Amino acid sequence: MGQEQSQTRTSPSSSTPGEFDLIERFFKRRSVDHPNSGIALGIGDDCALINPSNHQQIAISTDMLVEGRHFLAGADPYLLGRKCLAVNLSDLAAMGASPLGFTLAIAMPEVKVDWLESFSNGLWDMANEHDCQLIGGDTTAGPLTISITIFGQVPKDQSLSRNKAQVGDDIWVSHEVGDARLSLGALRQEWSLSTEEFTEVSQRMHNPTPRTELGQSLLGIAHAAIDISDGLLGDLSHILRQSSVSADILIDQAPGSKILNGKSIELQRLCKLTGGDDYELCFTAAKEKSAQIKELASRLGLALTKIGSITERTEKLVRLIDGHDQELSSSLSEQYLKSFDHFK
Repeated sequence: MGQEQSQTRTSPSSSTPGEFDLIERFFKRRSVDHPNSGIALGIGDDCALINPSNHQQIAISTDMLVEGRHFLAGADPYLLGRKCLAVNLSDLAAMGASPLGFTLAIAMPEVKVDWLESFSNGLWDMANEHDCQLIGGDTTAGPLTISITIFGQVPKDQSLSRNKAQVGDDIWVSHEVGDARLSLGALRQEWSLSTEEFTEVSQRMHNPTPRTELGQSLLGIAHAAIDISDGLLGDLSHILRQSSVSADILIDQAPGSKILNGKSIELQRLCKLTGGDDYELCFTAAKEKSAQIKELASRLGLALTKIGSITERTEKLVRLIDGHDQELSSSLSEQYLKSFDHFK
């Protein structure tokens, strides 16, 4: 939104808004009562300019959402606008970073004004909730694809990166996991849910809550963190590999909703351990930080649940232990350790 690529553009009809009309109408900053002071220059030039605070590092993350791969055809555009920014904010949260701004690149098969109005309303609502300013991007024709690059800042050398887990750390998970997978399974007719159940749990898939305040509050408390986008165990495995450690996981302590906890133990485990799209935080912290973490949970009004511990690295990356203190078989463990793959 500011980049010029005239060779790829076709002349719009008189009734169809052009690219710069779309930018002006839908993607100029709204609700600027408290513009982010870290943005020196936003939309309208060839580049945006960011001023990080002193002794801060810039955190950058990019996510792409493709229709039919990351969201269903015909998805509610308002909720899609919220979600496409939420998943990027969740990445910042996992690093303990505070949001600064983001760029948006969107390809659309055709210009649909009503769709854009609803989509941009959802996007701006999420942006304003987290004081995160749209500072540039691009629009073009093509299969519906939304790509966001987000920028944040985190105090130098304090980020909650994946390679900082330490032997003896407890492993924690925020709020609840599994509802997004439970609702996706119902859509795929893998299992059935009542209308009331589906309406409630599907909100986790369509309208996730990025835990930005939690991530920032964990600075100085947690060692490593990751957001749960592709499955709890699969995402935790990234921490374990990059930190060269292993883990013992008490799988039946993974927190779930009342609806999910009312299902069979097999379905609970499948959704909680392998389901993605929850965008909760999984983090590790020293045992002596437990009291601080419980105080933090109370202050934020957000459940934080301990589900295991970090151990010395062994050939087995993760030991899965059930509610009867029995380790699961290797074959079952391998099944639960699988996570979402964007190319499968």
